[in-house]
Amino acid sequence: MKRPRIFKCILLLVLFITSTSLFAQMNQGVYLFENGNVHHELKVAENYLIHSVYEKSPAKFIKTLGGFYSTEENMLKLKLEFNSDYQKDSLRTLDIPMQLDGNNLVLEGASKMVFVPQESNTQDLDGAWLFATRGPDEGQERRGESRARKTLKFLMNGRFQWIAYQTETFKFSGTGGGSYSSKDGVYTEIIEYFSRDNSRVGASLKFDYEITGDDWHHTGKNSKGEPMYEIWAKRK
Repeated sequence: MKRPRIFKCILLLVLFITSTSLFAQMNQGVYLFENGNVHHELKVAENYLIHSVYEKSPAKFIKTLGGFYSTEENMLKLKLEFNSDYQKDSLRTLDIPMQLDGNNLVLEGASKMVFVPQESNTQDLDGAWLFATRGPDEGQERRGESRARKTLKFLMNGRFQWIAYQTETFKFSGTGGGSYSSKDGVYTEIIEYFSRDNSRVGASLKFDYEITGDDWHHTGKNSKGEPMYEIWAKRK
């Protein structure tokens, strides 16, 4: 008479171990989900996540949000650092039902989205960078992690995005992103979405780069053809 209860306990234990292992297998990388002309891009690092939504043709930026995440049972829990729709929805945290379907990441918010992982494309500048100062660095004040005003540049698997935001007031100042390459000291961006000006989509920008310690020295000419020198610091 006790066997059914034992089998039930074993089954529950197996289900617990299986569900726990799912999150251990949640890979870092870039995931894409497309709904008609609407493109959802998810960039997942060790403890940080960015979700951006845009249309390609005609070009139209829709929204972006990002911050620190954790997983608990079948829930993705987000503590946001920025939210382009904050004035509309006032969201600073999110709990999203999630599951893994093979290598795909399934999020079930307002609608079900199946994010497909993209191929790995490791490059020199991969990682999260915070704008520090305009160079060359000769003792001028640098922005740091403690500053509420931030400009983050996030590069992963050939995809880039910059976001300007304020962590206390959640004021959102803008974002842009697309594809990039960084090789032999040359950094090239191709813009696929830009919140401030959709007409800039398709532009290709080329710069020189040099990594010195935890700093990325970013030099060249800006969109107006003027000399530019920026220093970005590796986010710890």
